[in-house]
Amino acid sequence: MPAPDYRRVAFVAGPGSEAQEALQALTARYGSASLDEAEALVALGGDGFMLEVLHAHIGRGLPIYGMNRGTVGFLLNEYGEDDLPERLARAVTVRLHPLRMVAETVEDQRVEAIAVNEVALFRETRQAAKVRIRIDGVARLEELVCDGIMVATPAGSTAYNLSAHGPIIPIGTPLLALTPISAFRPRRWRGALLPHTAQVVFEVLERDKRPVSAVADFTEVRNVARVTVQEDRSTVFTLLFDPEHNLEERILKEQFTP
Repeated sequence: MPAPDYRRVAFVAGPGSEAQEALQALTARYGSASLDEAEALVALGGDGFMLEVLHAHIGRGLPIYGMNRGTVGFLLNEYGEDDLPERLARAVTVRLHPLRMVAETVEDQRVEAIAVNEVALFRETRQAAKVRIRIDGVARLEELVCDGIMVATPAGSTAYNLSAHGPIIPIGTPLLALTPISAFRPRRWRGALLPHTAQVVFEVLERDKRPVSAVADFTEVRNVARVTVQEDRSTVFTLLFDPEHNLEERILKEQFTP
């Protein structure tokens, strides 16, 4: 099988004006292959759009090269119209495994979803949530009183996890971040780092009085009773980054940003 030359490229863009203008400029210059023929997919937008693209193309196995036409652009490269095939050819490959959430509701419904960044639980009312946490079948925390709790991947560790004062995890590190959101009891508990093989189970306590929702990236499930989270090794996302702008370097750099 010949090595990809990245000259057959498909383009997708977010709804913003900058992304749409970039789409027109790049397709006029390089053309746009169909998804079945393309050797790479170029996504134009912000981090939110990049997550949408990753979810939309689960299982396709197509390398995705993002260019920032949004706001933050943590998962994206800098935008530029010149030398796109050459940039793709020298790009660094990063492979990510998402989380799989299995949420069981108080009505005995079962919902599965994939999360590239994190799976998070949130209180639904003014009252704090009460959650028991089991790791690989062992109850590690009998009762956490909080606004919420999340499990974050290394790629998602610089997103909501960081805002909740969770640890930044370098890409390739076989760890997951377990991070509370405004923990009230135990007051000094700041979360934990878990092996990437860990199965995390959240059991919602006093669920009628203190309803909780679970969110896996874009999928929200209301009134959950039990949520299981585990890395999905069967699903792989392949991202392409410019060598001078690679994701691992940005995550490392983020840890030294004041």
